[in-house]
Amino acid sequence: KPMFRTAFKKHRCLIPASGFYEWTGEKGDKVPHLFTAADGSPVLAFAGLWDHWTDPESGDDVLSATIIVSGASEWMTPFHDRMPVLLTPSDFDGWLDGSLGPDVLKPAAESALREWIVSKRVNRTGHGDDDPTLFDPVDEAA
Repeated sequence: KPMFRTAFKKHRCLIPASGFYEWTGEKGDKVPHLFTAADGSPVLAFAGLWDHWTDPESGDDVLSATIIVSGASEWMTPFHDRMPVLLTPSDFDGWLDGSLGPDVLKPAAESALREWIVSKRVNRTGHGDDDPTLFDPVDEAA
Protein backbone atom coordinates (compact mmCIF):
# COMPACT_ATOMS: atom_id res chain seq x y z
CA LYS A 1 0.00 0.00 0.00
CA PRO A 2 1.28 3.50 -0.78
CA MET A 3 0.97 4.62 2.85
CA PHE A 4 3.56 2.00 3.86
CA ARG A 5 6.06 2.65 1.04
CA THR A 6 8.54 4.69 3.11
CA ALA A 7 8.22 2.42 6.14
CA PHE A 8 8.87 -0.63 3.93
CA LYS A 9 12.12 0.93 2.75
CA LYS A 10 13.35 2.47 6.02
CA HIS A 11 11.34 1.34 9.06
CA ARG A 12 11.14 -2.42 9.23
CA CYS A 13 10.82 -4.24 12.54
CA LEU A 14 10.18 -7.60 14.13
CA ILE A 15 7.10 -7.86 16.32
CA PRO A 16 7.47 -10.64 18.90
CA ALA A 17 4.40 -12.58 20.03
CA SER A 18 3.66 -15.76 21.92
CA GLY A 19 1.05 -16.61 19.31
CA PHE A 20 -2.07 -15.29 17.63
CA TYR A 21 -5.78 -16.06 17.74
CA GLU A 22 -8.36 -16.71 15.06
CA TRP A 23 -12.03 -17.51 15.61
CA THR A 24 -14.39 -19.96 13.91
CA GLY A 25 -18.13 -20.38 14.18
CA GLU A 26 -21.16 -18.17 13.98
CA LYS A 27 -21.47 -14.69 15.44
CA GLY A 28 -22.31 -14.95 19.12
CA ASP A 29 -20.81 -18.44 19.38
CA LYS A 30 -17.27 -17.95 18.08
CA VAL A 31 -14.60 -20.46 19.08
CA PRO A 32 -11.07 -19.08 19.64
CA HIS A 33 -8.09 -20.97 18.24
CA LEU A 34 -4.54 -20.23 19.34
CA PHE A 35 -1.64 -20.54 16.87
CA THR A 36 1.91 -20.87 18.24
CA ALA A 37 5.28 -22.05 16.95
CA ALA A 38 5.16 -25.74 16.04
CA ASP A 39 8.71 -26.26 17.31
CA GLY A 40 7.71 -25.16 20.82
CA SER A 41 9.59 -21.86 20.65
CA PRO A 42 8.00 -19.40 23.09
CA VAL A 43 8.11 -16.53 20.58
CA LEU A 44 7.04 -15.96 16.99
CA ALA A 45 8.43 -13.04 14.99
CA PHE A 46 5.97 -11.17 12.79
CA ALA A 47 7.22 -8.98 9.95
CA GLY A 48 6.36 -5.42 10.90
CA LEU A 49 6.71 -1.80 9.95
CA TRP A 50 6.94 1.24 12.17
CA ASP A 51 6.67 4.94 11.57
CA HIS A 52 6.85 8.24 13.38
CA TRP A 53 4.39 10.91 12.31
CA THR A 54 2.55 13.99 13.50
CA ASP A 55 -1.19 13.81 14.10
CA PRO A 56 -2.62 16.58 11.88
CA GLU A 57 -5.47 17.33 14.30
CA SER A 58 -3.64 17.42 17.63
CA GLY A 59 -0.07 18.08 16.51
CA ASP A 60 1.05 15.19 18.75
CA ASP A 61 4.02 13.05 17.76
CA VAL A 62 2.87 9.48 17.17
CA LEU A 63 4.96 6.32 17.02
CA SER A 64 2.99 3.50 15.41
CA ALA A 65 3.58 -0.02 14.17
CA THR A 66 1.75 -2.55 12.06
CA ILE A 67 1.98 -6.29 11.55
CA ILE A 68 2.26 -7.28 7.90
CA VAL A 69 -0.32 -9.84 6.81
CA SER A 70 -0.54 -12.00 3.71
CA GLY A 71 -3.30 -14.03 2.18
CA ALA A 72 -3.85 -17.22 4.13
CA SER A 73 -2.26 -20.46 3.07
CA GLU A 74 -4.73 -23.19 2.14
CA TRP A 75 -4.64 -24.84 5.56
CA MET A 76 -5.42 -21.50 7.27
CA THR A 77 -8.49 -20.61 5.18
CA PRO A 78 -10.98 -22.41 7.49
CA PHE A 79 -9.88 -19.91 10.15
CA HIS A 80 -9.30 -16.69 8.19
CA ASP A 81 -8.53 -15.38 4.71
CA ARG A 82 -5.27 -13.77 5.81
CA MET A 83 -2.54 -14.35 8.38
CA PRO A 84 0.46 -12.54 9.88
CA VAL A 85 3.74 -12.94 8.02
CA LEU A 86 6.13 -14.98 10.16
CA LEU A 87 9.87 -14.57 9.78
CA THR A 88 12.44 -17.20 10.68
CA PRO A 89 15.63 -16.30 12.56
CA SER A 90 17.60 -16.69 9.32
CA ASP A 91 15.45 -13.90 7.81
CA PHE A 92 15.75 -11.41 10.69
CA ASP A 93 18.86 -9.52 9.59
CA GLY A 94 17.83 -9.39 5.93
CA TRP A 95 14.37 -8.14 6.83
CA LEU A 96 15.69 -5.45 9.15
CA ASP A 97 18.46 -4.20 6.83
CA GLY A 98 16.19 -4.17 3.78
CA SER A 99 18.11 -6.74 1.76
CA LEU A 100 15.08 -9.07 1.73
CA GLY A 101 12.38 -7.91 -0.64
CA PRO A 102 8.63 -8.47 -0.70
CA ASP A 103 9.07 -12.11 -1.78
CA VAL A 104 9.62 -13.01 1.90
CA LEU A 105 6.11 -11.76 2.73
CA LYS A 106 4.31 -15.03 2.19
CA PRO A 107 2.05 -17.27 4.27
CA ALA A 108 3.70 -19.57 6.77
CA ALA A 109 3.83 -23.27 6.01
CA GLU A 110 1.45 -25.48 7.99
CA SER A 111 4.50 -27.13 9.56
CA ALA A 112 5.53 -23.80 11.16
CA LEU A 113 2.48 -23.50 13.41
CA ARG A 114 0.37 -25.57 15.73
CA GLU A 115 -3.23 -24.77 16.64
CA TRP A 116 -5.69 -25.65 19.37
CA ILE A 117 -8.96 -24.39 20.83
CA VAL A 118 -8.67 -22.20 23.92
CA SER A 119 -11.10 -20.71 26.43
CA LYS A 120 -13.56 -18.05 25.33
CA ARG A 121 -12.12 -15.98 28.19
CA VAL A 122 -9.60 -14.64 25.64
CA ASN A 123 -12.44 -12.36 24.52
CA ARG A 124 -12.72 -10.70 27.92
CA THR A 125 -10.65 -7.67 28.73
CA GLY A 126 -11.51 -7.12 32.37
CA HIS A 127 -9.19 -7.17 35.34
CA GLY A 128 -7.94 -10.66 36.12
CA ASP A 129 -8.73 -12.07 32.68
CA ASP A 130 -5.12 -12.08 31.49
CA ASP A 131 -3.25 -15.13 32.74
CA PRO A 132 -1.23 -18.06 31.35
CA THR A 133 -4.21 -20.44 31.47
CA LEU A 134 -5.63 -18.63 28.44
CA PHE A 135 -3.19 -20.73 26.38
CA ASP A 136 -4.48 -24.02 27.82
CA PRO A 137 -6.35 -26.29 25.39
CA VAL A 138 -10.06 -26.74 26.10
CA ASP A 139 -12.84 -28.90 24.73
CA GLU A 140 -14.71 -27.07 21.96
CA ALA A 141 -17.91 -27.21 24.00
CA ALA A 142 -16.28 -25.41 26.95
